Amino acid sequence: MRQEGSLARTHEQEPGLPRGRASLPADAVRAAQRERLIRAIIAASAENGYLRVTIADVVQRAKVSRAAFYAHFSDKDDCLLEATLFGRRLLIGHITAETRALPAETSAEESLRVACRAFLRFLTDEPEFARVFYLELPSAGPQAITRAIEAQRQYAHLNELWHRRARVQDPSLPDVPPEAFAAAVGATTELVRSAVHAGRTRLLDLEDALVALHLALLAGRPWQTG
Repeated sequence: MRQEGSLARTHEQEPGLPRGRASLPADAVRAAQRERLIRAIIAASAENGYLRVTIADVVQRAKVSRAAFYAHFSDKDDCLLEATLFGRRLLIGHITAETRALPAETSAEESLRVACRAFLRFLTDEPEFARVFYLELPSAGPQAITRAIEAQRQYAHLNELWHRRARVQDPSLPDVPPEAFAAAVGATTELVRSAVHAGRTRLLDLEDALVALHLALLAGRPWQTG
């Protein structure tokens, strides 16, 4: 599989971290090792499936030692969980940056569209991370369920913040229960997971569907077709 996203860019064809007089400060070495391992497990899991990945595969791609792996992670599951958390934080930061850059007079619907587009753009640009997060993460033991629920709660909170601002602009919008925010996340997750599983690379094609979905659940808008 050709590596396309930056989160799956590994160092197999590059030298290891410099040693001797050219060595980096200890903190910089640890940070570089951790980042290499995170990228390596995303790349390996996307290419071969997480259950087939070994720690030997990860350290080989990262060009670090097995001892360095265990200095950062307790086991393979821990590494994948931290890698997906790292990617999720980047994704949330991307969405937040895109929406905060909008002019104050931007309509609630346009703000929602920008957020959906930013979400889908990130996943389109990081296809290996998308595959790992939506298809491989459940294989990483019981804690993976907890992490998935944490992610859904975080996205549901973003929906709640959008709805709160939208009602300031348009007080006629309906009040909705917390379950609606979670339901929008769940539906989004299934749409994206299905597309990733089918091998679709242009997740941006889901933009209109996601906007319509959120407006239907959170703003009482009829689903526009055609």
